[in-house]
Amino acid sequence: MHGHNNVKGAVIFPHNIGLGATRNPGLVARAAEITALEVAGTGIDWTFAPCVAVPRDERWGRTYEAFSENPELTALLGRAAVKGFQGDSLGQADRILACAKHYVGDGGTTGGKDQGDTQMDEATLRRIHLPGYIAAVQAGVGSVMASFNSWNGEKMHGNQKLLTGLLKNELGFKGFIVSDWAGIDQLPGDYHSDVVQSINAGLDMVMVPTDYRTFVRELLAAVNAEEIPMTRIDDAVRRILTVKFQLGLFERPYTNRELTAEVGSAGHREVARACVRESLVLLANKEGVLPLSHSLKRIHVAGNGADNIGNQCGGWTISWQGADTVVTTGTTLLQALRAEAPGVTFTYSLDGSGAAGADLAVAVIGETPYAEGQGDRQDLHLDAGIVEPVRTMKKAGVKVVVVLLSGRPLIIDSILPYADAVVAAWLPGSEGGGVADVLFGRFPFAGKLPHSWPAAMADIPLNWGDAVYRPLYPFGYGLTGLQDQEAGAAPVLMGAAVEEDGRSLLLNMNKAMARTGNAADWQVQVNRQTVKSAGVRRDNRDPSVIHFGVMQRINKGDVVTVEYKGKNARSRDKVKLAPFAGQAVYNVLNDRP
Repeated sequence: MHGHNNVKGAVIFPHNIGLGATRNPGLVARAAEITALEVAGTGIDWTFAPCVAVPRDERWGRTYEAFSENPELTALLGRAAVKGFQGDSLGQADRILACAKHYVGDGGTTGGKDQGDTQMDEATLRRIHLPGYIAAVQAGVGSVMASFNSWNGEKMHGNQKLLTGLLKNELGFKGFIVSDWAGIDQLPGDYHSDVVQSINAGLDMVMVPTDYRTFVRELLAAVNAEEIPMTRIDDAVRRILTVKFQLGLFERPYTNRELTAEVGSAGHREVARACVRESLVLLANKEGVLPLSHSLKRIHVAGNGADNIGNQCGGWTISWQGADTVVTTGTTLLQALRAEAPGVTFTYSLDGSGAAGADLAVAVIGETPYAEGQGDRQDLHLDAGIVEPVRTMKKAGVKVVVVLLSGRPLIIDSILPYADAVVAAWLPGSEGGGVADVLFGRFPFAGKLPHSWPAAMADIPLNWGDAVYRPLYPFGYGLTGLQDQEAGAAPVLMGAAVEEDGRSLLLNMNKAMARTGNAADWQVQVNRQTVKSAGVRRDNRDPSVIHFGVMQRINKGDVVTVEYKGKNARSRDKVKLAPFAGQAVYNVLNDRP
């Protein structure tokens, strides 16, 4: 999935969503080459990668396994990964068999439901979900895995039109098709009919995790009854044996111990670190908070991902679901920050306490590990307890850099009101040093969003090219760290929240403000009713924060929006705030008991 992720001590690369943010096929190929070498070094000849799914709904728990919502970017990086795993031809000692998956349409299920139904016409299926397989076949991929999902109600494991007609005949795929884990069991009918339908549809190899004897018995019975023609059996065997001969498995059946010594090597980790560096996407940077300075005296670090290699790596790390603990060898972000800036005092707390008096704070927060359907979500907000360190450190009067660990774009309206910079770090893997490299400015921010980033759950599904397209951050977005420092750039409202007293709003601007405008320039609505102002002022400690008081108490469950329609608010560099229509305000009271 992301390196040789079942072996402790092997290098764990960023998950594919992070590699998608690099948009660097050369780097993706190099990561696949190293993964192939480490896999081969442990005696394994085959990897179930790359995943060339095109996730179109971030609620899907496998979003992070794929490169992008964009078919063209998926094809570009999928081709590179196949070449990296297999080399120019099968049979090299330090290369392995690749497997493009999951064929086809797994990223397009209704509601983002894992193993669900992809409901679309064939033209749309081909346009969005097929390009990755075309690229993989052209790159010579030796195997393809069928998907658990259905297409318009028909399970892919039994779809002869798509497995044989499209993949083998039309695209000219010469390798073999393997089922997913007990995938044929989901076909309608009894197990005998499952075997007959799947083999006749085009499966060449079947993954039978528990009872292979029953499979063999039913297959033999079906062949003897002429329910499966021998020509189909011969074709499947020919395809499998051809790949095995191409791999040289009969000539070299044993592990090359010279490769074993390179598993987890420093050189391999350096490539993974480069992948991390190029994957980071700078979403927001208030008046040049980033890059961090080595001359700072104290930085306070907090959050559930700051010193947790398991959260940093995500699912499919050592175990299927991963774990929020020390799962393997690597460098946590806290360790990496301390190594990068030994002259800075780094203090740490999980909950953000102790930040008062620090020069700056870094909150590393995000999702905890999951895989497959266990990661399906109907709400992509982080739990309030995970976000709380950001608020705690901001209340302490410290500028806060948020490093977000996630396997997909999340709804971050609960974070933006309190953040001074936000970095999407995805699931970077074992080499946290890559994050520190960029935070401290040794390397620039280079990542670009591989997915459109929604502002609210109501926006999902949201994909570049939609007829109605209003993302918080568009596909391809990513600051370099310089834009927000340019003179003359207009101030922007980064985020807004109801304050704890229910009597005011916190408006977090991306620049220090010289003037807030008059109270009449602003309009606040609570449950679609305009409320009277109780005054507007800048924060005493942070001039980029505006407090807007209201005469009516805001309660838990209230829906709040803010609008600016004046001409007087301006930043310290004398640029006016442009009017904006009603923007959603995060109601922090909803997070309270």
